[in-house]
Amino acid sequence: MTCSGHPTCSGFAASRTRALLRRFARNRSGVAAVEFALIAAPFFFLLFAMIEIAVVFFLGSVLENAVLETARDIRTGRAQSSGMSQAAFRTAVCDRIVVLGTCDNVEIDVRVFEDFDNVDQSSPIEDGAINTDDFGFDPGDAGDIVLVRVFYRWQLLTPGFTGALANMSGNQHLITAATVFRNEPFDD
Repeated sequence: MTCSGHPTCSGFAASRTRALLRRFARNRSGVAAVEFALIAAPFFFLLFAMIEIAVVFFLGSVLENAVLETARDIRTGRAQSSGMSQAAFRTAVCDRIVVLGTCDNVEIDVRVFEDFDNVDQSSPIEDGAINTDDFGFDPGDAGDIVLVRVFYRWQLLTPGFTGALANMSGNQHLITAATVFRNEPFDD
């Protein structure tokens, strides 16, 4: 028997729908799976984002240590007396940052300044890319004020995390380590 157009049929269908909804609301099997499905994506996104942030901070610390250790060769005059080139300095930095992976993403800038007030540490990022046009390698002489900057382009791994951590195009973050010092009187 079909119930189309009969006045009691609409009431029957409504009561049957209410009964199904009540039974569905009382049924607790699968609740954990449904709740997990609702929170899984945000949970894993936050988990991976926290891991990515921790990795970036770790890499920053490794790069900072490498810059301080390698710049010591310039500060003490060892780099100048041995005729260290930019490539040799870069290799020395890269030897200290092997945990970062490839050295292809490393850029070096070593400059001399007249005094500490004029040291320019502006960001080399222009239009989402690193501009190395002004980079050079001048370790200076005894008593010179030297700025050593090392940049590492890190490819972010967490999808959708570009707005918060990426400071370059292509979902990359530029990790920077720098030190400024006065060279020791090594030519005495």
